[in-house]
Amino acid sequence: MTFVSRQQVRFAHVDAAGIVFYPRYFEMLNAAVEDYFAEVVGVGFAEMHGQRRLGVPTVRLETDFAAPSRLGDLLDFELRVTAVGRSSLGLSVAVRCGADVRISMSVTLVCMDLDAGRALPWPDDMRSAIAA
Repeated sequence: MTFVSRQQVRFAHVDAAGIVFYPRYFEMLNAAVEDYFAEVVGVGFAEMHGQRRLGVPTVRLETDFAAPSRLGDLLDFELRVTAVGRSSLGLSVAVRCGADVRISMSVTLVCMDLDAGRALPWPDDMRSAIAA
């Protein structure tokens, strides 16, 4: 299954050359991950961080930039689960504008106890939603 989060390139995302400043892609990726957890896993970041005291920090990120994106472009962040570990989640991400691939990413997230500051196993409800 592929989850898609569509995001428009805004003025705040671009640099003086008129293209997306590369760190902004990582902010947009985080927004796509937040959308994924809310819409697919059924646990939004407000509940996850607030009530459950869980986080999903990125522990590994590999990125290939294929083409620039410009102000006004509509980017589809296509997330696909590649692995689910005891406390980790592997994602493959393709960022497209129409048919053109702009970026490819490989991301590893870890379920973390925010109070203890360490990894912990995925809660059963979250693991079953991710695995589905």
